[in-house]
Amino acid sequence: MTATRMDGIATATAVKAELVERIAALKARGITPGLATLMVGEDPGSLSYVAGKHRDSLELGIESVRIDLPETASADDVRAAVRELNANPIVTGFLIQLPLPAGIDENEMLELIDPAKDADGLHPMNLGRLVLRVGGELNSPLPATPAGIVEMLRRYDVPISGKHVIVIGRGLTVGRPLGLLLTRKGVDATVTLAHSRTKNLAEEVRRADIIIAAVGVPGLIKADWVKPGAAILDVGITRVINPETGKAKLIGDVDPGAAEVASFLSPVPGGVGPMTRAMLMHNVVEAAERL
Repeated sequence: MTATRMDGIATATAVKAELVERIAALKARGITPGLATLMVGEDPGSLSYVAGKHRDSLELGIESVRIDLPETASADDVRAAVRELNANPIVTGFLIQLPLPAGIDENEMLELIDPAKDADGLHPMNLGRLVLRVGGELNSPLPATPAGIVEMLRRYDVPISGKHVIVIGRGLTVGRPLGLLLTRKGVDATVTLAHSRTKNLAEEVRRADIIIAAVGVPGLIKADWVKPGAAILDVGITRVINPETGKAKLIGDVDPGAAEVASFLSPVPGGVGPMTRAMLMHNVVEAAERL
């Protein structure tokens, strides 16, 4: 068995193509969606992610606003930038690129975002709505990466309802909200949320129909950990520098040999990353539609 590659670039292209008509309808009403990013410092990975988000905006005809602060920016500088974006009528959705430099409280900054403009779906109010509204319409943004994961599974017709899913990693941007999203009515997975204190991780993974790895430990998930026919989505990213070329290479959490056991595999790079950006655009468009 060789796993079917879940192509995040092609799937994200399909999602964005569907947004084009919605954006055209908004512009006919005199509304142009607008995405903004707030970044502090010059982390290479973050620079790449932010640039990709603004390329997507340009491609779709979404207004683009970018605030880049130096590594030396104070918490007050970040607060002022968040308030500026909250007040900017051009911006229908924005995000704070994480991580922030040491000494700046990420949770505080996320709470300062206007929940209606929360493009990443990480404001406590929006996460709270995800917890409280187990079924039905949320009318608030979903966290972009978890939403992209569920969307990719659906578009590849991977069964989710009643399946055992293991999510490895309990971070704010993926693991914790993904567990909530997968157990909502209408999605209906049974979820194990594993982390650094989980005992017998290999045995837990072997029980799973769907494996989602979001840790940032290269090759953590071994081929002999995978139930034959399971679907795997690799979300963990480690940036490794090739000493000969000096160029960075992205490595995921899943050993390449797992592709010979799984039925589906979303790789790194080219898997969940493009879907995160596509769902971010989706959130920005939905925010504009609520105006």
